[in-house]
Amino acid sequence: MNAVVIAVIVMLVLSLARLNVVVSLIIGALLGGIVGGLSLSQTIEVFSGGLGNSAEVALSYALLGSFAVAISRTGLPEALVNAALKIVGKNGETKRKSLSKVAIILILLIMSVFSQNVIPIHIAFIPILVPPLLLVFNQLQLDRRLIASVITFGLITPYMLLPTGFGAIFHDIVQTNMGESGLTIAREDIPVAMIIPSIGMLVGLLIAVFFSYRNKREYDNISITEETKQESYTASGLIFAGISIVASLVVQLSTDSMILGALAGIVIVALSGKVKWKDTDTVLTNGMRMMSFIGFVMLAASGFANVMKETGHVDLLVEQASNLLNGNQQLGILMMLLVGLLVTMGIGSSFSTIPIIATIFVPLSLELGLSPLATIAIIGTAGALGDAGSPASDSTLGPTSGLNADGQHNHIWDTCVPTFLHYNILLIVFGWLAAAVVL
Repeated sequence: MNAVVIAVIVMLVLSLARLNVVVSLIIGALLGGIVGGLSLSQTIEVFSGGLGNSAEVALSYALLGSFAVAISRTGLPEALVNAALKIVGKNGETKRKSLSKVAIILILLIMSVFSQNVIPIHIAFIPILVPPLLLVFNQLQLDRRLIASVITFGLITPYMLLPTGFGAIFHDIVQTNMGESGLTIAREDIPVAMIIPSIGMLVGLLIAVFFSYRNKREYDNISITEETKQESYTASGLIFAGISIVASLVVQLSTDSMILGALAGIVIVALSGKVKWKDTDTVLTNGMRMMSFIGFVMLAASGFANVMKETGHVDLLVEQASNLLNGNQQLGILMMLLVGLLVTMGIGSSFSTIPIIATIFVPLSLELGLSPLATIAIIGTAGALGDAGSPASDSTLGPTSGLNADGQHNHIWDTCVPTFLHYNILLIVFGWLAAAVVL
C-alpha cells in the first residue's frame, strides 16, 4: 500500500473522529513513514527536520495576528461591525431580512478576496472581524457553514486566478517549478488556464449559498472571549488604521515578506498612541496566541510533507497510476488531479504542493501530449485541490478561528467537510474539463 495514501487517510479519519489536527498529522506522518520504509527514529528525525520549512510562515501568522489585534485597538473592526448592524438592524429585524443576509455575505466575500490581493493580510482579519459579527449571524439565523464556504472561496479563488498579492506568489511558484521540470511557460498564460477551474469554485459557492445552506440555523448567544472585544472608534483611530494597512501592504509587496509587512503595521499603530506602550506586550502576545494554533498546524503539516517526500512514495504513487494509463489522456488528467488532492489534503498548502507535483506532472503531461495550457490547468488545479477541505489548510483554519469564537462551530464537520464537498469535487470536474476538453 502506498505510504502517502495511508498517511492521508489516517490523518483524515482521525480528524473526522474529532482528534486534534496537529496530533492527527503527527500520527499520519509516523505511520506513513514506517509504511514507506523508514524506521521510527528516521521518521521522527525527518519529521522534525521538516518543521523548519514552515518556521517563516508560522512567524508570519503570529505577527499578522498581533497586527490584527493592534488594528482592533484603533476601532476599525467596531466601525465595520456597526456598519453591518445598520444593515440588519439591532435585533436583526428588517423589512428585507433576506437582503440583509445577502449584504453580510457580500461584505465577507469582498473582504476575503481583498485579503488575498488588495490588502494581502491573508487570514489575519478573520479572528478579529468575524467574532463580533456572530451575534448578527445568530439574529439573522445564518448557517455558519455558509459563512465558512464564502470565506474559503475568497481565500482560494483569487490566488488561483489573479496574478496579484498571494496570486503573484502562487503563479510564480507554478511558473518556476514547471520551468525547472522541463516546460517553460509565460506568466500571463496562468490566469487563462485557471479560468475554468475558478468557475468551478464559483459554481460551488453558488450551490452553497442558494441550495445547501439557505435554511435557517439556530445558535445560542454566547459571550465571546476578551481578545475579540473591540475598542470604540474615533476619526483619528480610523485614519491610523488606514495608514497602517497601506504601510503593511506597501512593505509586504516591496520586500515580499509578510513578516516585515505585519511589523510595519504594528509599529505604526504603536506610534499612533492607540496602543499604550505599557500594553504593547499584552496586545502582541494576545495576537500571537490567537494565531498560534494555525502556526502549529502549519509546522506539523510541513513535517508531514517532509516525511512523504523522504519515503519517495509520491513519485511511486504517480508511477503506479501511470502504469494503468496506457497513453489515455483523460484518465491521466483525472489521475493527476486525484494525486494532487491526496497530497494537498495531507500537506494543507497548495503553495507547498506545487513543487512536489510539478516535477512529476510535467514529464507525464508531455508524455501524454498535453498542451502547455492544459498542463498549467492540471498543476494549478491539483495544487489547489484539497486546500479547501484539508484540516491542515489555513483556508479552513482561518474561518474556523473566527466562527468558533463561541464554541459552536466544529472545524472538521462545519468547515472542512462543507468546503470539501462544495469545492474539491467541482474542482476535479472543472479542472478535468479545462485540461481535457477546452485547452
